Order: sequence, then structure tokens, then C-alpha cells
Amino acid sequence: MSIELTGKVTGSVSTHTPESLQKVFNKSFTCFMQPDGTLFEGLLEDVTDGAAKRPVVIFIHGSSGINPATRLFGERLARQGHAFVAPDSMQTPDRLAYSSPVAREVYEKIHRMRYDELQYAVSQLNSLPFFDGRWVIAGTSEGAVSVARFINTTPNKEAGRLIFSWSCENNYHVTEHASHIPLDCPVMNIMSADDPYFSTKNPYLDCPGALGYAKEALKDHTDAAIVLLPGAPHTLFNLPQAASLIEAFLDRVTGRKG
Repeated sequence: MSIELTGKVTGSVSTHTPESLQKVFNKSFTCFMQPDGTLFEGLLEDVTDGAAKRPVVIFIHGSSGINPATRLFGERLARQGHAFVAPDSMQTPDRLAYSSPVAREVYEKIHRMRYDELQYAVSQLNSLPFFDGRWVIAGTSEGAVSVARFINTTPNKEAGRLIFSWSCENNYHVTEHASHIPLDCPVMNIMSADDPYFSTKNPYLDCPGALGYAKEALKDHTDAAIVLLPGAPHTLFNLPQAASLIEAFLDRVTGRKG
């Protein structure tokens, strides 16, 4: 099936340099509770030593960048006892961007950039003064593609993965979903049952027989959960019914106590 590419592409930068990767990471939106009980909420580069050690959630944002929903999510996870680090892809000047639908090759160039941002963030975990050795990767929509594809090349295994609003299916958004989640890695996929982009509600989905969630990608996993929220919007991780599940998942996989 072919679809009409009526979307728009802006920007020209489609690959990272070492300098741009470092900038995206240094400008990460970061949240954690400080020893005095106050919330640190700001840029990673402004964090000083003295923060208490805790599990880290690396969050790969969607195509709209660090938005109010991302900030609220980070604040909530910080109050739960985690550190939240969201690399800011939009720190890259003239970065390739789109309004859908565009050619799959355009999406894949951006997925490559997002994947490199995730890999770089993971490689820098030990440099974080608040990192206690436990970590989870999470992402939404465009950012969740990289979380699903992530191949961990470090000796420190991730505690789990959270995949929001990405179905891990072959559709207009990828040349192929190419998910790479270890079979024993705890993973949760939370989707709107009527997602405007990755369910059959989307007229340009280009995925015959789509389920709209990661059933096929996760069918052989030993610790997987798939949650469908009827009537939920595309950005759903702050909904109360999602928040309680995310909190329980993070506490379980990190072994965080109190």
C-alpha cells in the first residue's frame, strides 16, 4: 500500500557530531530530590556534587521536544525517588524535523539521531553524581523507537524499559520496527487503544493488520506487560491510570525501597 506524503520536512542536520551529542546530553532536562528535600529541576550541566544516589530514568522525548508533559513526568518520578534525565534533541541547530506523513527515510534519519542520543546518555551514566548503578530507559512516540531498538553495549544491564505510544510494528514511521529488547528485560508498553498515529485510526498508518500495540514484538518475553487505555490521547504517561502502573513498574524493577 502506498500513502500520499503530504507532510513537511524542515531542517537539514541529520547526523550528530561528538560536540552536538555532548550538548544534547549536557542540556538534558533533569529532576531529582535533593538531600534538603527540595526538588532540583533544571539542566544537567547545572547539577553539582552532593546529590544522593538513586536509580536513573533516561527519558527519550517525542517529536515535540521537552514539553510541559515531559517536565511534569520528570517531577513526578523525582518525587517517587528516581532521578530523571531527558536529553534535549532540540539543542541541535537546524535539526531535521517533520510533520507527518513523510518518507520513511526521513523518519529513519531522525531515529538514528535519537538512538545516538540514547547511546551517548547511557555511556555517560557513571559520570552522574546521583547515579547509584540502577537505570531504566523510557521513551514516548518518536523517542520510544530508540528505546525499543536499544542495544546495550555496556557491562551494566538496564533494569527495564518503558515504551509509551509506540506500537513496535512496521508502519509509515519506520522502514522496519527493528525492536531489540532482551527476552528477560522487564518491559512495559502503554498505548492508547485509539492512538491517532499508530492504530488503525490513522488513515496513513500503512500497516495492514495492525494491532496498534507491541503484542508481536513482546510475545516471547518473560517479563512484559502491555496496557491499552481506551480513549487516551497520544501523550498518556501522566494519566492517573498510567502513572500508578509506571510507579509500580519502576519500584519493582529497580528494587527501590521507600
